[in-house]
Amino acid sequence: MQHLKSVLFFIFSIPFFAGLSFGQDSAYVKWQSSIRKISDTRVEVKLSGSIRSGWHLYSNVNEAEGLTGVQLIFEDEAVKPGKLETSTKQVKISDPVFENKSILVTTDSIGITRELNFEGKIPPAVTLNISYFIGQNENFIPEEKKLTLILDGENISQTGNRLLIPSINLKKTMTDCGSSSSTYVDTDSGGLLNLFILGFFGGLIALLTPCVFPMIPLTVSFFTKKAGTKKSGVKNAFIYGFFIFLIYILLSLPFHFLDKLNPEILNNISTNVYLNVSFFVIFIFFAFSFFGYYEIELPSALSNTADSKAGVGNIAGIFFMALTLALVSFSCTGPILGSLLAGSLTGDGGAMQLTSGMAGFGLALALPFALFALFPNWLNSLPKSGGWLNTVKVVLGFLELGLAFKFLSNADLVMHWGLLKREIFIGIWIVVGTGLTLYLFGFIKFKHDSVIKKLAKFRIILGILTGLFTLYLIPGVTNTKYANLTLISGFPPPLYYSIYKKNSDCILGLNCSRDYEEGLKRARIEHKPILLDFTGYACVNCRRMEEKVWSRPDVYKLMHEKFIIISLYVDDKKKLPAGEQFNYTTKEGVQKEIVTVGDKWATFETENFSNNAQPLYAIINNEEILLSHPVGYTPSADEYLQWLQCGVDAFEKK
Repeated sequence: MQHLKSVLFFIFSIPFFAGLSFGQDSAYVKWQSSIRKISDTRVEVKLSGSIRSGWHLYSNVNEAEGLTGVQLIFEDEAVKPGKLETSTKQVKISDPVFENKSILVTTDSIGITRELNFEGKIPPAVTLNISYFIGQNENFIPEEKKLTLILDGENISQTGNRLLIPSINLKKTMTDCGSSSSTYVDTDSGGLLNLFILGFFGGLIALLTPCVFPMIPLTVSFFTKKAGTKKSGVKNAFIYGFFIFLIYILLSLPFHFLDKLNPEILNNISTNVYLNVSFFVIFIFFAFSFFGYYEIELPSALSNTADSKAGVGNIAGIFFMALTLALVSFSCTGPILGSLLAGSLTGDGGAMQLTSGMAGFGLALALPFALFALFPNWLNSLPKSGGWLNTVKVVLGFLELGLAFKFLSNADLVMHWGLLKREIFIGIWIVVGTGLTLYLFGFIKFKHDSVIKKLAKFRIILGILTGLFTLYLIPGVTNTKYANLTLISGFPPPLYYSIYKKNSDCILGLNCSRDYEEGLKRARIEHKPILLDFTGYACVNCRRMEEKVWSRPDVYKLMHEKFIIISLYVDDKKKLPAGEQFNYTTKEGVQKEIVTVGDKWATFETENFSNNAQPLYAIINNEEILLSHPVGYTPSADEYLQWLQCGVDAFEKK
């Protein structure tokens, strides 16, 4: 019989497979373990096995077929194992290994719980051998895994590093509330539309700069006069506008390939310390360029090459004309595009964020060329070029100066430097806002400013609004309840990152932990559900949730009284202790180096929730089972409160 041959093969190959499994991780089942102390002489061992896709584990004991299930053998004679409990979903298959008999097997994952009793004091460690059969079609392979369970008496620690929790099943939750999508990202169609609109407004601002605005009548006149007919001129102007739009879309495409290569790469880019410090320096450089101290230009060879090809063929020539505009206007559009690039690559929604913003920006630049070609009489209504264009540049310079410190703040937070505490950051913005207000009212002048005979109404209105915003910022440097500036939530550092002494470094002083295992232990002691908060120091939407939604009294009360909050910062660049750094194989078989705190929690999120967005919220019980579907950015406090209450109800019903 075929299955008898397989069993005999297993018996004679035990020495080989035992030696092989001792020397390396199991190729087909990845095991992780955790320990919970019950008393001075008893512990509970939990084993989680993740089975390679396409394979199955023979978890049932079937003496008739020679199957022993999963066997746990402890080398230490002082260990007195208790009853073994298995949690797994089994399926029946027609197994060719056993002459197509119907056999119960386990796929995906298996959980094993066993209580250990000790004679006397709990030892520092025990060694466990796990043996079982694994199969696929006609393949029937024995495996054995050796684990060392580290016990330290008073504080039992996990063995290895648990990143994949098999009991977390996105398709099976205790309630239906929340988002049923296992790949939820908070940049839904509405979020992408908002980014498109922001990019569009950025493009409109770029139109008003000295590099672009004078080009509108010149370019439109060129098309309408050169074309033989009005219809042909309008068509060419529309093609020109389309190519401008297309060029800015194309600039975002490389980031889509990066996103496919590694779903965490955009988050790593956006929180990279060197990149953020570089952005800080570049934006300061841009700001002083806008103030008129120097001009930023791309190498002339680029624009000259594009310009020389503008006359090649009809369609190709129009494309190179559009490319020439993009290149020669870089000194004005570059800083705005840089802001869009740096603000979009957050990992919250992948490269689609950047594409949406770029599409809006390109459309805003393209529209005037098409519309003025269609209605050439509108050109007469355009304001003449003059000193007001330089005023636009200087205002943009102040905005770039304020934004520069956001990037320095990102680097400061993820590296824990303590340079830009919340009040210092807001203080800098107050200084920038004061400078902009004084400039708009004519008290400060720059190199290329024209003589102001009379302030324009729009300039006065903008100056008043800027002054009011600056006054609004002042409470942010105080240690009062008014320091929570909800209008700019997400831009300054978190409230707890303060020059003033705080009772804890938890958001709003809530009951939180920043380590999963520690939080799980507290949840078991206090018998409360867990709110997993996947967040980031540089995550704007995370700060908005904390300062606008979590701070609402009824939401805060429920979170404070009913939950253990575990906030896991996926962009924390602090290195793990040398003994806690390790190489990890994901469930897709990808090797990753876990070096920083952020590496650990970012991998934890993608492994268990198939998601790399922040914020992401999930509610589990102290047995590590999902109580509801995870949700992401939820700006409606009522909706978020309802989701929290649904999780509490599910926990209390069990």
